Amino acid sequence: MGGVEEKHTTSGVPYVRWASTIIKNRILIDNVRQASGEATLINKEESHKENDSESVGFREKFPAQHRSKDGHQVRSKSELIIDNFLYDAKIVHACERKIPIEEEMYCDFYIPTGKVYIEFWGLDEDTYLARKKKKLEIYSKYKLNLIELFEKDVSNLDDTLPGKLRVFGITVE
Repeated sequence: MGGVEEKHTTSGVPYVRWASTIIKNRILIDNVRQASGEATLINKEESHKENDSESVGFREKFPAQHRSKDGHQVRSKSELIIDNFLYDAKIVHACERKIPIEEEMYCDFYIPTGKVYIEFWGLDEDTYLARKKKKLEIYSKYKLNLIELFEKDVSNLDDTLPGKLRVFGITVE
């Protein structure tokens, strides 16, 4: 986003210098407002868009009713298996994290080490496939690190996920 790391000339302490345009960045504004408990500008603007209504419909249709070992609430038994795998492997992760982009989109799992997003694609319905296509386009647009998992992967997670994580420098104990 244009930040430049510099060092103070006398003390040598590093700091980041930002362009003045950073204060107009919608993602930054949204994150500051979320952190302070205010309603977010992006959420207000996006709430009328088709993508957001699809997301709300999906959340209502598939409530997070499964609780993983680490207390995360997930939407399916497959997501439960994935979450428990990450927990057992001692991999720090978040569930249903908002992706820091201008579009309103959430990932299934996020691993801060390597900035890796995991999506589990579990359905074959037309509306779900259309939503999947949009999400993949957005991941590609922002060149985000993405691991895609399918039902066949979940049934052999011990064999499939470690290799996919290794691509991004994440090793499983």
